Amino acid sequence: MKKVGPDIVVREASSREELLDLTALFLHREIPRLSAPKREMLKKLHEADPVLAGKSVLVVDDDIRNIFALTTVLERYNMKVNSAENGREAIEFLKRTPGIDVVLMDIMMPGMDGYDTIATVRNIDSLRSLPILALTAKAMKGDREKCLEAGASDYLAKPVNSEQLLSLLRVWLYRPWSVAR
Repeated sequence: MKKVGPDIVVREASSREELLDLTALFLHREIPRLSAPKREMLKKLHEADPVLAGKSVLVVDDDIRNIFALTTVLERYNMKVNSAENGREAIEFLKRTPGIDVVLMDIMMPGMDGYDTIATVRNIDSLRSLPILALTAKAMKGDREKCLEAGASDYLAKPVNSEQLLSLLRVWLYRPWSVAR
């Protein structure tokens, strides 16, 4: 995706299927109204990633707009999305909900921030190997290291590039430990 002018963003498509998907999205075309072959093409595009499909993710962010944006991206890849709006809620959810495959953790949250939340999760035996990807708008020098020191598996700066996020998710969800838990 690249910005061409003050209000124009150009997004490149790498296949016909992705081009159809993007035009349907940006032109607000209703998928059920597309022809059967086009609907099937989009279905295959969205189901084509077995590494992501069916995986459960917990999105932890105090801003509901971020939760909505991430949920929109992840559900397109048939991921099961859960959310928590603060660190304490996330910890309680993880304790009572087995089978979460990955956590997307905002760092700058009021109350219990992402650093403390990650450190607390890492002290729970059953969650020690759970992949946690830190997401923060505070992209200052040393933030990546601070996130990793707190126990994050990896780090992405906000605004999150969806392709970069999906790529990182594929790496962490493909790993043998994500299956072995």
